[in-house]
Amino acid sequence: MPLTIATINVNGLRAATRKGMLAWMGDRRPDVVAMQETRAPDGTVAELLGPGWHVTHAESGTKGRAGVAIASRAPLVSERAGAELPELELTGRWAEADIEVAGGATLTVISCYAHTGDEKDDARMEEKLAFFTAITQRIEELRADGRHVVLTGDLNVAHHDLDLKNWKGNRGCAGCLPAERAFFDRWVDELGWVDVVRHATGEQPGPYSWWSYRGRAFDNDAGWRIDYQIATPDLAASVQTTSVDRAPSYAERWSDHAPVVVTYDV
Repeated sequence: MPLTIATINVNGLRAATRKGMLAWMGDRRPDVVAMQETRAPDGTVAELLGPGWHVTHAESGTKGRAGVAIASRAPLVSERAGAELPELELTGRWAEADIEVAGGATLTVISCYAHTGDEKDDARMEEKLAFFTAITQRIEELRADGRHVVLTGDLNVAHHDLDLKNWKGNRGCAGCLPAERAFFDRWVDELGWVDVVRHATGEQPGPYSWWSYRGRAFDNDAGWRIDYQIATPDLAASVQTTSVDRAPSYAERWSDHAPVVVTYDV
């Protein structure tokens, strides 16, 4: 059956719901919504979304920072908020939810918010690369039993130059560094994971999912594609549609990111 999964960095869930996120959810009717940067205490996510959702949330240990969540219309078989990755506990950057799909199969949805990094700060870059090392180990562990897995979220890396407008001006900057991109190369080229939006759209610029609030980045579509759905091959083979739901205008944005939406037939 079709299952629509959306991932979105909400840039503060309270603000996003005030600005129009709930109207978008009502129109789009996703079955699962993975969120990043909720910046909210546990319990607040379910309260803000309202009835009809089963929610897991990983709150950051630092108030007002990070936070990731997964909301599903179907019950969650199980959920894990960083517990399987000790490096991620209390950071609010990793949550997993298992959902039963057709034939009794398990689909694990991950909501991930990767570190931004800073090319001028070795410690921050080491932290970001260690995070990607832990991600690699964890996603391989999850798919080892044959389940469907989709890694969603704001991964804060433009995998290729096609994934950001100003790629020349950002050479040598965090988000474009060879060491960061190498993890994506390994996931896709060596381990067989599928970047489903890039696979669907082919080799063309974008579609971008984040635009700075500064200047006229949104109006000029000077964005970055840093929000992903990266799936196991069998799940990726079931993709029906993909979309980046860019707001019609700057004034109608409810986040500086746009939802990345994929419908699977599982």
